[in-house]
Amino acid sequence: MTVPGVDTTLPIVRELPAPGSYLCGLTYDGEFFWHSDQEAGEIYALAPDTGAVVRTLSCPRLRADLTVGGGALCQVGGRPKRILLVDPLNGAALGEREVAPSSGRLCGVETSGVMMWMGLRGPSVVQLRDVETMTVRREFSVPGTPSGLTVAGDVVVYADFEGALLRAVDGRDGTLLGEALVDGRPVGLTWDGALVWYADFAGRRLAAVRLRDLLATGTFAAA
Repeated sequence: MTVPGVDTTLPIVRELPAPGSYLCGLTYDGEFFWHSDQEAGEIYALAPDTGAVVRTLSCPRLRADLTVGGGALCQVGGRPKRILLVDPLNGAALGEREVAPSSGRLCGVETSGVMMWMGLRGPSVVQLRDVETMTVRREFSVPGTPSGLTVAGDVVVYADFEGALLRAVDGRDGTLLGEALVDGRPVGLTWDGALVWYADFAGRRLAAVRLRDLLATGTFAAA
């Protein structure tokens, strides 16, 4: 698939191997990359320097992206989709939070303090919700079909699996800040404080690109 008007491919600056074959979620907690694989029904803690598996947790209901918050892994899973709370030390189920209205639309998640960003499809929107109540605080329509999602300050970056690209939008009003193709098929996304990482479903790897390269593709390019 090609996206009209998008002809820039972001250069990969780092990559790490992924342990599974059906890549889903990706997040970073300052110590490990956490990565989920739907076919295996497992969540992995990966060493950020080598990609080596440090810990493996069972989560057979997982379906999409994940994040961390309140001392728990927050994994999109279940039917209909909701947030599954998982103990990062032993994989114990700590509860779950309904994402109303119940549906299969939820794909990307990232916590930001007491709030959680979400990417949903059909229709495609980005939402900011209260972590405790799951109440929608902000919502705006976005182009494409979101898969994974991450946040860097006021910038929300989401993956588009079908389009094989990343898009950056302003988290305050939804303004499109940049969009570019990536190598492979991006699903889960995370920001490590320096680079945007995506789980490449096709390449079975984690790949990193520079946020500034993505923003440089837009009308509102970073200085």
